[in-house]
Amino acid sequence: MAEKKFEDAMQRLEQIVESLEGGELSLEDSLKVFEEGMKLAKFCSGKLEEAEKKLSLLVKEKGGEYTRVPFESEDQEEE
Repeated sequence: MAEKKFEDAMQRLEQIVESLEGGELSLEDSLKVFEEGMKLAKFCSGKLEEAEKKLSLLVKEKGGEYTRVPFESEDQEEE
């Protein structure tokens, strides 16, 4: 099985939300797609966390050399 892409998972998650909001699914079908949606949300969250860990900024020091510093999102700065 090919690795799932973040973008594909997000697109499917949007479809699930639309179908659940539409209210036309049976209770059983709603539960099935809700479960699928929860798995996709967990997958997407994991991918975002993984990307954030890999992300770093290069900062040029006074001497002209570059140093890697960890990326801090605005959310992290506010805590």
